[in-house]
Amino acid sequence: MATHRLVNMVQLGATAVVTLRCPHCSHTGAMAGVLNSTDVQWIETVQPPPPAAARQVIFAAGVRVCPNPDCCSLVHVVLCQGRLIETFPPQVIDFDSTNLPLPILSSLEEAIKAHAAGCYRASALMVRRVLEELCDDKQATGPDLKARLGALGKSIVVPTELLDAADELRLLGNDAAHITAKNYDQLGDEQVSLAIELAKELLKAVYQYTSLVGKLKALKKP
Repeated sequence: MATHRLVNMVQLGATAVVTLRCPHCSHTGAMAGVLNSTDVQWIETVQPPPPAAARQVIFAAGVRVCPNPDCCSLVHVVLCQGRLIETFPPQVIDFDSTNLPLPILSSLEEAIKAHAAGCYRASALMVRRVLEELCDDKQATGPDLKARLGALGKSIVVPTELLDAADELRLLGNDAAHITAKNYDQLGDEQVSLAIELAKELLKAVYQYTSLVGKLKALKKP
């Protein structure tokens, strides 16, 4: 693991434009600094594990403004060698809320916010809750979530692969909830971000494809 040591502060520097998805409005754009603002810059000596040699790295921190005229919110950013490494509020995974029942939407939003904050076990638990609420909304019954997901396939029309993915999400949630559950080697950013993407696809298949088809049909000539 690399160690960092602060060397010295550097004079205030110009604000570099960064491209990111606004944590407030979810629009992606090029964010410039606030008028007349400057970034705080500093140098750190980074010592990687041997035999790699130590090197000096320039960090910068400042404030950027969302270019969306309906938002214009402020985002705090941290850059390393000019590359964006962190934002506050953190960037969140984008998703479509169209036609999602309110309980499912609320749990999905919480899963995404927990993931953005680095709370991966909490996020995995909320993804599992999304599955529970999906089964409840579609009246898929059973003694446990595994059985309810099995019953879900009889009440909705979705690809078998998505139902298989739902069971994998259940197992991921088990790992987050129970110390003894060891279905996955670890529970981190990669596992949970993929779980959220799969949950989004499942919800899209159940609630949103028919809406898209309906909108397309509405555009046909009478």
